[in-house]
Amino acid sequence: MTRATNGPVAVLGLGLMGSGLATRLLDQGIPVRVWNRTPERAEPLVRSGAFAAAGPAHAVEGTTHTICAVSDGEALSEVLRGTDGMLTKGPYPGTLICASTVAPEEVVQIAGDVPSVLDVGMLGNRDHAREGELRLFAGGEERVFNACRPLLEMLGKEVVHLGALGSGMRMKLLLNLLMGVEVQALAEATELASATGLNRQQVLKTIAGSGFASPVMAFKSKRLASGNFGKPDFRLRLMAKDLMLASKQAAAVGLSLPLATAAAETHVRATEQGLGDEDCAAVTRALTPKPGSST
Repeated sequence: MTRATNGPVAVLGLGLMGSGLATRLLDQGIPVRVWNRTPERAEPLVRSGAFAAAGPAHAVEGTTHTICAVSDGEALSEVLRGTDGMLTKGPYPGTLICASTVAPEEVVQIAGDVPSVLDVGMLGNRDHAREGELRLFAGGEERVFNACRPLLEMLGKEVVHLGALGSGMRMKLLLNLLMGVEVQALAEATELASATGLNRQQVLKTIAGSGFASPVMAFKSKRLASGNFGKPDFRLRLMAKDLMLASKQAAAVGLSLPLATAAAETHVRATEQGLGDEDCAAVTRALTPKPGSST
């Protein structure tokens, strides 16, 4: 069996996916160095054997690969070039795996400072990340992909090289576009059911068991049935961000995507209503008429 890496791996960003990836690596016997903006997130991983660094530059010292799984482009820029950023002491000699969902152009810009970069769109949730069951879609030079493949195959059950740098992000944005539109459609059908006198629970059960429901609809129908949007699988504000990125990608190539645009607007409105840190299924609350509304 090909060894996944010759040295420690750094994981920057310990949200649901980052912590899941770090856990998977530790379970596979890989030395892991971690960093997170809020240090307490690292504590469970430290108990499992990870080394917690004081900053990104410290975290990547002596590593052969760095996985960056922060929330957005601003956070990625801070990790790379901010105070104690991983590039503040010079070019990174290892391979940077950008697993943060950002604009494809932002990943391409990194290549000027890091000789070996992959952008990897991850399909799956935190449990998939912990268990090595993700589906991973990578963009970047073939030589870099081939060198990283053993590590990626440790993290995912399916590993696909899509092409040039930025391709992984494009695939991820397409997948999240579908998820955002599907969950909003489910929420709209549910709210219409409630507003017109149908039993909400019965409607959700019917939809989830029908041929109209995708797996994500069947999964999110449980959230909508319970009305519990805490402990999110995927935060609403991140869905809003990804839908906006997908809409901008479409505009840049002259495409009109009415469904994506409408979903982006609804998710942004929901975020502005304070729902951003709840599960993305909470978009349903942005659809509910306000008391006294005639619409």
